[in-house]
Parts: sequence; C-alpha cells; structure tokens
Amino acid sequence: MLWYEWTVKSNPDDIQSISSDFPVAGFGAESTALEVVRGIDLTGRSALVTGASSGIGVESARALAAAGASVTLAVRDVAAGARTVEDIRSSTGNSAVRVAPLDLADLGTVRALAASWSEPLHILVNNAGIMHTPELRTPAGWEMQFAVNHLGHFALATALHPALAAAGGARIVSVSSSGHGSSGIRFDDLFFQRDAYDSGLAYGQSKTANVLFALEATRRWADDGIAAAALMPGGIWTNLQRHWDPEVLAGMKRRYPGKSPAQGAATSVFVATRATLGVGTPGYYEDCHPAAVVPGIVDGIYGVLPHALDPDAARRLWEVSAEFVASV
Repeated sequence: MLWYEWTVKSNPDDIQSISSDFPVAGFGAESTALEVVRGIDLTGRSALVTGASSGIGVESARALAAAGASVTLAVRDVAAGARTVEDIRSSTGNSAVRVAPLDLADLGTVRALAASWSEPLHILVNNAGIMHTPELRTPAGWEMQFAVNHLGHFALATALHPALAAAGGARIVSVSSSGHGSSGIRFDDLFFQRDAYDSGLAYGQSKTANVLFALEATRRWADDGIAAAALMPGGIWTNLQRHWDPEVLAGMKRRYPGKSPAQGAATSVFVATRATLGVGTPGYYEDCHPAAVVPGIVDGIYGVLPHALDPDAARRLWEVSAEFVASV
C-alpha cells in the first residue's frame, strides 16, 4: 500500500512524540507476523480474516493459526481460499482453518457469513481491499472503493457484533494505509455523483474511513469489551496495485523495494494480539507501534493525519454508514 505523488510532505521535526505509555515490545518494520505471535497462545480463540487468499491477508491468517487460533478465511475467490487453507494447515500444523465466501461489494454475502457464524469471535481482521480502481459502482450506486474498503467491512462488523461481544475482549483490526492522507470523508459527495471521479481521492477517503471506523467502534462498543485500531502495513507490493499504470508501478518498485507480505502482516497481527487497545489508546499503528500524529505524511509513508482521528467525523460516518447499509 505505498503512498506517493499527491501526499503532502512534512518535516519530521513536526511529528508529535509517541507516548511511552504504549511500548512497542521490541518489534519494528522488519518484524514478521510469525515473530510477533511467537510465545502467544490463541488456543480456543477464533479469528476471521477478510481477503485472506493473497498478500498480507494470507500471512495474517497464517500467524494467527500458528498461535493456535481457529481461523476463517473470508474470501471472494473460494477456490483460491481453499488452496490457502491447505497451505496454512501444512505450514502451521493447525487443522482448524477453513474458508468462507465473502464479497464485500455484495451485502447479501456479508449477511450470510454473519448469519452462519455460531461461536464467539475474538479477532476480526478487516484486511480485504481494492486500490485506485477505474470508476466502478455497486448495484446500489455506491463508489466501489468506498463500498468494499469501508461499507462492506462496516456491515460485516456490525452484523458480527453479537459474536464479538460474546467473546469478551474481542479485537477488530482495520487495515488502512498512509493513503488516508489524500482525503478526509467527502460527506457532501461520498460516491462522486457530483464531482468527477478521482481514484486517488476515492481510495484515500476509504482509508480514512477505516481509521474512523476503528475509533468509533471502540467508543461505541467499549462496554461490550470490544476494541479496535487501524494500521498502515507499510509499502508492500501485492495484487493490490494491479490497477496502477505499469510504468509507474515499475518505477515505484525500483525506488521502494518495500516489505515482504510477512513483514506487512506484522502490524495487523501486533494489533490483533499485543497492542494496548481501548478508549483513549492510540487508534492507528505502523511498524508495530503507534503512529505519530503529523500535519502531512512523512517520507510518503509515516504518520497519521488529524482528519483520520476526528471523533465528530467518526460519529457522523458511523451514522451515515448505518443508513446506507440498512437501505440495501
């Protein structure tokens, strides 16, 4: 999820210091997901990872399974998911790994998955996403990046709320990106029905939404023992960039070698298992530690902008999202 071109650059001296109340436990940018879960026992706990048939979703699921969790891969391509299940079972020795169909652009599949869930859910990793797509819309007329990256995950999490509450201490991991730096929430034109479509702004808005969702879920569901946080996995070259211009993509790969998927999954797994979550704790992580609040994304990747942590925007987005989801 490398971010580039239209991001505002910031002086590192402007970065606010990260509170020592939230230690990083010795992990960083080069840590892998399996290293993060070393010594952690998730036996008896269940996890659901969306988009877990490729990229960092696979490695997030693998690490959780390696720690003993029962893991469900919620994917659009069930055949690819089934192959990933066998790979994870083989590499971890954990047979409690399965696949479930999920198309985040189709709320019927979202509701079907939630309706079929019959046990407490301890970890929900909202990992699936699309990036810089051409102008596409769902049958309901929703812009596709916002629909998949935010609204589909919002619908899934709210439908699974009873299972999350039943777990006692459940965690929601919301995979965002430094791409949130390009746009706050365009409340007056969420789906680009008025303005010309801009794939970068659409992506940025959806990634801001991921952070605001985590913030508001933590506030609303604290009494249920549910906490959430968002994260930037780092620059990782995966199928996510398939809509980029090939020449731009080739140039970016030369300039930024990036992390491996296993390293990219480390922060997701850190938030799922080790981070201090709850009301008043950091809402956005990078490289396995809380990110600094900055006026502009540093070096194209680092930091979180204030608009992604705005509690008023988080409340408003939740209410708007609930209305959209209820209408379909």
